[in-house]
Amino acid sequence: MTTPERRGTTTVSDRAVRRIAGRAVIEALPDGAARATGSSAAVRGGRAEVAVDVALPYPAPLTPTVRRVQDHVTARTGELTGLDVRTARVGVTALTPARTPEPEGATETTPAPSRTRVPRRWWSQRRLPLGVLTLLATLTCGALATDLILVHTGHRPAALWRTGALHWLYVHGPGEPPVTAAALGCALLGVWLIVLSVTPGRRGLLTAHSPAPATRVAVDRGAVAALLRDTAAGTEGVDTVAVRVRRRRATVRAALAFGDRAAARDQITDAARRALAECGLRRPLRLRVAVRPLPVWTPPPAETAPVPLGAVAPAGGS
Repeated sequence: MTTPERRGTTTVSDRAVRRIAGRAVIEALPDGAARATGSSAAVRGGRAEVAVDVALPYPAPLTPTVRRVQDHVTARTGELTGLDVRTARVGVTALTPARTPEPEGATETTPAPSRTRVPRRWWSQRRLPLGVLTLLATLTCGALATDLILVHTGHRPAALWRTGALHWLYVHGPGEPPVTAAALGCALLGVWLIVLSVTPGRRGLLTAHSPAPATRVAVDRGAVAALLRDTAAGTEGVDTVAVRVRRRRATVRAALAFGDRAAARDQITDAARRALAECGLRRPLRLRVAVRPLPVWTPPPAETAPVPLGAVAPAGGS
């Protein structure tokens, strides 16, 4: 009888989990209406953290759609990888027109926004600064620890770089330019790290209301700007539209080719407000609409006043 061989270990890489999560986004909605624009994954032992950026169909209720994508990505990734996947983080980066219209008679209600606290901003993980700082600290502490171990266990002399650094610090005083420049650099580095730790970053994302406390929803400012641009461009007489979306304000500038200027401005304002309301942003944006006529603008035809009945036209002569 042959003894069984020793079983190996299956390791699922971050890249594999990321690609599986991106594929799961396409499977989340019927007819592949959702697509992944970016994804990231981190595997630690038997657990995995997944984050995906998606483009969703428009018009569609944003909150339940994101919740559906989030649940499917979490469940599907865990099923295919065998890992314990935490609730996936979903960020909406674009809104695209739906491929197929909804069947007649089908109604879908949008749940009311949750009363739970929603984060004001989407915090960034600061991977690059943290990685650089960790690498420098690891190299410095590793070199120092290695030299100390060799000195005390191998009875070797201290490394030249360590004795040279101590001699340089002993010779140079606090008031000399090199020491002052080094201190200033350390102070600036400390201020930079403090700013990174207390600011959320990811200024391009706007948080939205979520139906459940465990769900975090954010909309890319570029997607909101594209939505407002398409909404304003559908107004009669509008030639070009420029939209700028900031953290607290959205500005729409439209160029009018023909028609009434005041009426066009009112139509754009109403349509833009409805579009912003559908996004479900936690902090509603202040809307500013400006309509300017083009040099070739054609004004609307003047309406002629009706002639009252019984009025007699003046005679040509006395």
